[in-house]
Amino acid sequence: MTAAPDALLRPTPGGDTTPSSRSARPLPWRTLLAALGGLAMMLSFPGASVLPLAVLGPAALALAVHGRSVRGGLWLGLVMGLAFFVPLLSWTGIYVGPLPWLALAGFEALHLALLGGATALTSRLRWWPLWAAALWVADEALRGRFILGGFPWGRLGFSQTDGPLLALAAYGGVPLVSFAVALVGTLLAAAVLAGVRVVRATGPARRTAARALAGALAGAVAVPLVGLLAWLPLPGSSLTAGGPTSTVAVIQGNVPRAGLDFNAQRRAVLDNHVQRTLELAEAVAAGEEPQPDLVLWPENSSDIDPYLNDDARGQIDRAARAIDVPILVGAIVQGPGRYISNTAIVWDPVTGPGDTYVKRHPVPLAEYVPARGFFRFFSTLVDQVTDQRAGEEPGLLDIGGTRIGNLICFEVVYDGLVADVADAGMLVVQTNNATFGYTAESEQQLAMSRLRAVEHGRTVAVAATSGISAVVAPDGTVVRSSELFTPDVFVEEIAQRDSRSVAARLGAGPEWLLTGLGLAALVIAVGRGRRNPSSATGAG
Repeated sequence: MTAAPDALLRPTPGGDTTPSSRSARPLPWRTLLAALGGLAMMLSFPGASVLPLAVLGPAALALAVHGRSVRGGLWLGLVMGLAFFVPLLSWTGIYVGPLPWLALAGFEALHLALLGGATALTSRLRWWPLWAAALWVADEALRGRFILGGFPWGRLGFSQTDGPLLALAAYGGVPLVSFAVALVGTLLAAAVLAGVRVVRATGPARRTAARALAGALAGAVAVPLVGLLAWLPLPGSSLTAGGPTSTVAVIQGNVPRAGLDFNAQRRAVLDNHVQRTLELAEAVAAGEEPQPDLVLWPENSSDIDPYLNDDARGQIDRAARAIDVPILVGAIVQGPGRYISNTAIVWDPVTGPGDTYVKRHPVPLAEYVPARGFFRFFSTLVDQVTDQRAGEEPGLLDIGGTRIGNLICFEVVYDGLVADVADAGMLVVQTNNATFGYTAESEQQLAMSRLRAVEHGRTVAVAATSGISAVVAPDGTVVRSSELFTPDVFVEEIAQRDSRSVAARLGAGPEWLLTGLGLAALVIAVGRGRRNPSSATGAG
């Protein structure tokens, strides 16, 4: 190894390494840096959408914990996690109060605390920016699976809805995009440390530090350049290229009002979607809109069980007959037993209800309550939740001759659930965001659909009860979108693609590989710390 990268990638020299040194205690500037990094990272997500700020989160954490003790890293990671998740997830408390919101944000922040401790430990290794970036992927993999199925909201990759790093989703999915964001950040941190050494050092040491600074900056620039080159073989923004087309109508009927009681007027919600469909049928008859091959209604478009309620069934039949094509209805179905099922129903204009998809990942504490007695201690709102039954089969449905991969609401955030249906000709996300009001939640969720479009090379149609509904092209471009709490109808011709992206072929492979790299570095760092306890307390 040459002197330059060796200097770049080893801990900063010159500090006291005794167990009693102050390097074991986070300094105030490090705590402030961690907090600012978390806020910068939050501002990169939809709401503010300042995408370049995403790299400042990993950069700030790497700088704050570099050469610190594991205990100090845990604290600094927790600070960053709270500064990031508390504002990012503020929409979760818009109608239920601060306790559930802060509890969720605090739990998510604990994962960044673990990341901070692990990053501090591996900062003593050569090539530490690489290991630190890989640990971001490992941390997101953990957060997306445990506990109660995980909650991977706020992954670094989901911030990159535009720009050069988005294309990497087609080659390694969201994990590769997260890794690229983190790697740019950790290389910038390495550049800062090298720059400090340039200022402080003299003679050969200064020249070595200068070469290290140049190398770190070159690496930070090279990552987005790779992303730019990755765009070249990808499909463009055309909805109609890549296969036979289907004409798809998306209906956003709207709700009577925002909030937890949006479905208090369940019949009004159903009537809104019926009425928008009848209006579309009139526009088709007048030649103002093309005849669709299928119509998409959102999640909760019929919270009245159409299997049990003749009136609801009659209204849906009326809409289907008027438009004369199948409608994908989002319904709440009673059963089995005491449970309800969040169900997508293919509703034929002649034969009525047919194939179904039942949501496979109900949201804990929102769509079912584990350990209800325990959580009732924190909020009696849990008693308003009727437990949903989880479905077992992927949402692959044939509707009007079109094969769709169906996801319901937050399922779009889970890699495995999306991969299970991504071989369909197009992806459909049925969602209901009325309970989150005029917050950034809908924009954040739409960002996930944009990443999924690129990841699998598919058009994604989002049907939302109250917005944001959208049609997203395979390159992540939003071709059509609605406003919040405003009725809307889209009709678009969409290609039914059968090609598979590199990311689709590799599946979870890139995530496991990068996670393995991070964990391997962590194991090596732990082993070295046991052989040399003084080095485990921190270096300068």
